[in-house]
Amino acid sequence: MNKNYMVSLIAVIVLFLIAYAGTQQGAGLQLVFGIIVPYLAVILFVVGFARRVMGWARSAVPFRITTTCGQQPSMPWIKQAKIDNPSSTFGVIVRMVLEIVCFRSLFRNTRMKLNGGTRLTYQLELFLWIGALAFHYAFFTVVVRHLRFFTEPVPFFVTLLEQVDGFMRIEVLYDAIQAGLPGVYMSGLVLFAAALYLFVRRVVIPNVRYISLAADYFPLFLIMGIALSGIFMRYVAKVDIVAIKALTMGLVTFRPSIPEGVSALFYAHMFLVSVLLAYFPFSKLMHLGGVFLSPTRNMTGNTRQVRHVNPWNHPVKVHTYEEYEDDFREKMIEAGLPVVKMPEEQA
Repeated sequence: MNKNYMVSLIAVIVLFLIAYAGTQQGAGLQLVFGIIVPYLAVILFVVGFARRVMGWARSAVPFRITTTCGQQPSMPWIKQAKIDNPSSTFGVIVRMVLEIVCFRSLFRNTRMKLNGGTRLTYQLELFLWIGALAFHYAFFTVVVRHLRFFTEPVPFFVTLLEQVDGFMRIEVLYDAIQAGLPGVYMSGLVLFAAALYLFVRRVVIPNVRYISLAADYFPLFLIMGIALSGIFMRYVAKVDIVAIKALTMGLVTFRPSIPEGVSALFYAHMFLVSVLLAYFPFSKLMHLGGVFLSPTRNMTGNTRQVRHVNPWNHPVKVHTYEEYEDDFREKMIEAGLPVVKMPEEQA
């Protein structure tokens, strides 16, 4: 078995059990896992995220180093790829929007494969693209939907998103039969399924498994644990929503308290969320902020139109070609090398 993912899986299970056991009746660690840990996690997330982004923003990028797969503006009769290789700010904005919203570069990602042992072919990674889209949009939906626990009154867009997310909800409400409660939110199920697919892909594909580290598996297991415990609380082990909202509202209003009725399962769920927040700025998940500052994406490709000079180059005395030719013109002619000025033209 791959020791990298086993280490990450065991770490997530141990974290869950620590929080679950520590918040059981008699353990008395509800204050730690319900107030102290969430506050510390948010502080680490905000400070770490801001520090990483500010570090990237201060990095000087004097040259245009865009990653392109299209024609740069050139001769009038050569068509430019205005999205793949933009030369205007508007083109860069369109390219960034398509990258952030649609994962355009991932859509065109290819994987090499040998057919018959001799023929090299390239295949589109469509399932990876679909899985990544499902994962990110489901994650975004779950985060926005959970704003219900941190706002009063609940914003209209949260309620609207819940209605869209639960579009498959079917309710039968009679005295004898009551079914369809609580409504099924697709985002939670899709999040778990997409994270599971990304994990299985890392294990099944040999070359991806070879480069995968424990740091690649850990956030996947964290997110699967968060999704699975959330699904379990909603559909199997019902929890006290009123007490949970009292706890979360106390956190956001800086009047924290530990209400009665909050289950140990919720504390374990919130502890995994806190670990994910604290781990976020120090992991590959920081591509959330890095994609906006990536110089290979957010710069225009105008190296044929504008000369870019390194601003911190120390001034040095240069020997121009004209000076070089003046010094060695006769020797160049003797060697048969072309010169710009012939000896008789010097006068």
